[in-house]
Amino acid sequence: MMINKKLREDICRILVKTGALRFGAFTLASGKMSPYYIDLRILPSFPETFDTVTSVYETMARNDVGADSFDRIVGLPTAGIPYGAVLAFKMRKPFLYVRRDVKTHGRERRVEGLLSSGEKVLVVDDLITTGKSTLEAIDAVRCEGGVVDHVIVLIDREEGGPNALKSAGVNLHAFLKITEIAKTLLELRSITKEQFDDIMKQKTA
Repeated sequence: MMINKKLREDICRILVKTGALRFGAFTLASGKMSPYYIDLRILPSFPETFDTVTSVYETMARNDVGADSFDRIVGLPTAGIPYGAVLAFKMRKPFLYVRRDVKTHGRERRVEGLLSSGEKVLVVDDLITTGKSTLEAIDAVRCEGGVVDHVIVLIDREEGGPNALKSAGVNLHAFLKITEIAKTLLELRSITKEQFDDIMKQKTA
């Protein structure tokens, strides 16, 4: 996706302005320690910001993946669900979401929503780190008969996610890489050189 410089800067400013980007000592879902954390769950609390970000997702889905390349949209728990739901509404595509765990009652499924065998599914999440949780969700969708070839996220933390998905036959589409965000924020003087270095040291891919 060709990234408009102003839009890139706007998204980077949003991360700082909303407090979605924080520095400290954090344990990620993958179990890794990190000197920074990106919490995109907070963005739906800012309607105008949320509209900007979901428009980015729509542009990626239409231009990078192709509207005819998938039948349904799946949101990953929990941060990916609101982005996936709004994207599905914008594109008039059926929406599903993946549970973290299998229900112990009812249909006992991990994928909620209607999915027929052979249907192509676009997976939506907020960001990707190692790809472990993304692959687990993809496996759940595939077990229900869905075909997954593409995943879109707003941010790639560049810690092995793209290669992990590639090994599973899945293409990752990320609007921004963490190195691009760090360089932009440093240029905008929104983070310190020390914070920039912390981000760059965490990157592995």
